Amino acid sequence: MSDPIEAFFAQLARRAPERLLRRTAGMIRFDLEEDGGLDVWHLTISHGRIAVERRARDADTVIRTRRDFFLRMARGEAKPLAAWLRNDLTAEGHFRFVVLLERLFPAPPGARHPRALTGGRGEPG
Repeated sequence: MSDPIEAFFAQLARRAPERLLRRTAGMIRFDLEEDGGLDVWHLTISHGRIAVERRARDADTVIRTRRDFFLRMARGEAKPLAAWLRNDLTAEGHFRFVVLLERLFPAPPGARHPRALTGGRGEPG
């Protein structure tokens, strides 16, 4: 699989059910623009599982961005919510799925969880 975006979506579909997504159900469509064309990906989230399809379907939220910018998000170089605030991506539909994207995309390269900085304790010490 040489296409990094295809690899990103394949990895989402292979993920184990996530505890944080158990109560989430819905559909997100990604419309990725490139050279006048449109690359469409559709996610269905149900009980922590993510199913991926490459076809245009109705969705609760439609995310639209440039393919090259989506690739930056897939590599953890850009965060979805900040991208939405800067208009690097647009969203139509339920906004809660824009916030949910923060869980689906990787952290920036070299980022560490705050608990790792405190040795696993809840408060800095």
